[in-house]
Amino acid sequence: MMYKRILANLYIAIGAVTANKIRSLLTALGIIFGVAAVIAMLAIGNGAQKEILDQIKLVGVNNIVIEPIVEQQEEKIEEQVGKKEKKKFSPGLTLRDVRNIESTIPGITKISPEIIIDTYVIRDGLRRSAKLIGIAPAYFDIYNFDLKEGHIFNEEQQRLGSPVCVIGNSIKAKFFPTENPIGKSIKVGQHWLTIVGLLNERLISNSSISKLGIRDFNMDIYTPLRSVLIRYRNRDKITSEQLRLESMRSQGNVRVAASENQNEQEKKNYHQLDRLVIQVEATHHLTATAEIISRLLERKHYGVVDYEIEIPELLLKQQQRTNDIFNYVLGAIAGISLVVGGIGIMNIMLASVLERIKEIGLRLSIGAKKSDVVQQFLFEAVMISVSGGLLGVLLGITLAFVVSEFASIPTIITFSSIVLSFGVAATVGLVFGIAPARRAAGQDPIMSLRYE
Repeated sequence: MMYKRILANLYIAIGAVTANKIRSLLTALGIIFGVAAVIAMLAIGNGAQKEILDQIKLVGVNNIVIEPIVEQQEEKIEEQVGKKEKKKFSPGLTLRDVRNIESTIPGITKISPEIIIDTYVIRDGLRRSAKLIGIAPAYFDIYNFDLKEGHIFNEEQQRLGSPVCVIGNSIKAKFFPTENPIGKSIKVGQHWLTIVGLLNERLISNSSISKLGIRDFNMDIYTPLRSVLIRYRNRDKITSEQLRLESMRSQGNVRVAASENQNEQEKKNYHQLDRLVIQVEATHHLTATAEIISRLLERKHYGVVDYEIEIPELLLKQQQRTNDIFNYVLGAIAGISLVVGGIGIMNIMLASVLERIKEIGLRLSIGAKKSDVVQQFLFEAVMISVSGGLLGVLLGITLAFVVSEFASIPTIITFSSIVLSFGVAATVGLVFGIAPARRAAGQDPIMSLRYE
């Protein structure tokens, strides 16, 4: 019997809402835009969160990155008037720095020196520019690379500087589209290298490449560090060719053949290493370890600060914090929209009570209980908020797709965000419908019937 009364009250509420479609829609607008704002905000926040996590995977976890400064602006110190200015000397970033850091600083789990060479790749008449990266095996662990086929360099290949390499997925697609590259040779620069491993494809967005200053790993060729030092380039060694060219310049013979000249940037670069990545055991030790490394390098480089030290993870976490604050602001705006929508529902329902006083008095006089009137107005408020919530969900999903498509901002819509926003909408309707429902139920039937 009870459920029949409830169904009857629900039926009356549905009739009252459908009889005033335009008013009900306008009443629900606050809920619609509030729910849409919540879903779109959470979708943008989740997309930003995923992008940051992907970027952290690209740069590695708990890493300190040291890069040399090629063009060093040194401060010239004049001790006394008339004396010749002294210029400080630095050996640059070298493998000696790597050994000093490993032996001196505790809490370091992995360290990866890198030498990066802009070169070209040739096979079967096809030539393509690429980067040859001289590395230690720890590089693949630091940057979370997955090996698809083959193996990484073994200890003997590293010790001997063997002509072997591991290639990125795009190199395989370009030069070995229909065959397995493992065991085959490829000409990189002036030397032939045997392919021993193939890496899985790394999906990298253009925004990650620009923000983090990283390259497309899929087009890289990796070889043991010693192979690069022996076969390609070692700036820490003075060769007879360099001595000959320097002698010609000192004698005034500036017309050196173009084939004997390197580019201007390479001439100025005296660093043996192009990059040094150090992985620290604990995140809270990153800043302290970076400071100790800075002091050690400053001492070893005789006071010349010809290097930059960065902590990418801390920068990304700061960016994540900024995104979180942005999400909180959007959430507050969306919450205000929902509250305003709830107040709108309450105002319209209170006005509806005044418009329908005779109807309320008639229901009460023919046997309706006060609980029936309360249920009727609560059902109306909840129906408006729920229908507004459904429309808001559709609008929010649409907004998320529009933002992702036209603003190039990644968005991720989750089921939990839809449930949360819809649940809040239904709750708002219930909470803000209580006051009008109680006011309607508190009407005196006799006075209501006389109301003009």
